[in-house]
Amino acid sequence: MAENRASANGTGYAEGVPCWVDAQLPDVEAGKRFYGELFGWDFEEAYDSTVWALKDGERVAALARKPDGRLPSVWTVYFATPDARALGQRIRAAGGQVVIPPVPVGAGLGSAALVTDPEGAVFALWQPGSHPGFGKRHEPGTFGWAELYARDTEIANAFYGGLFADALFGPEAEPDFGRAAVAEVFPEMMPPHFVVHFQVADCEEALGTVNRLGGRVQVPPFETSYGKVAVVTDDQGASFAVLERRVTAPEV
Repeated sequence: MAENRASANGTGYAEGVPCWVDAQLPDVEAGKRFYGELFGWDFEEAYDSTVWALKDGERVAALARKPDGRLPSVWTVYFATPDARALGQRIRAAGGQVVIPPVPVGAGLGSAALVTDPEGAVFALWQPGSHPGFGKRHEPGTFGWAELYARDTEIANAFYGGLFADALFGPEAEPDFGRAAVAEVFPEMMPPHFVVHFQVADCEEALGTVNRLGGRVQVPPFETSYGKVAVVTDDQGASFAVLERRVTAPEV
């Protein structure tokens, strides 16, 4: 039975649960200024050129300097796994690719791998060591959702449903991961990709801050089953979404 929260022993997240996000940026200091003001993040040194983003003292994301200026500035979502190498083999067998095999991160923090699904959408795997993933999520200024924009949602459902069945469809699953067609939101020629969503108290207010800080609105606000969403880019070109969660009335 999957548990889409921190595991009962406090060591991490169940396999297939989005457990971490990071941004690869040309200028980490500029990233700290942008996201610090937008989300109220503080920062501390992590490893190499990477910094932890903190919300109320808890790790919620990381910002890292791109190793090669030709690489895109991007936010990447990581899915938890107890064995990144074994999951990579399952991904290959299901039609995906392993772009970067599992490599150790920091001093015992864990191991990360970069992979794609059959349509080429990039995501990452996280096998935890001392760093289990998000210390805080599902509240303003923290991770709220990951949406895959696919060319063929049936292919996506078969691929991810086969890999992460318990996390997505188990009896106690509370998924943080959805799938939609690219053309529903973006130009049809855009390749399949993930969009990391950060929760905000007020979508329109967040968009005003994004614009003031030098970012731009890529997709104006639209309604989804999980709340009001707008897709934006930061002042260095990395795309992400802001999510104003829909408030549901308590059951009587």
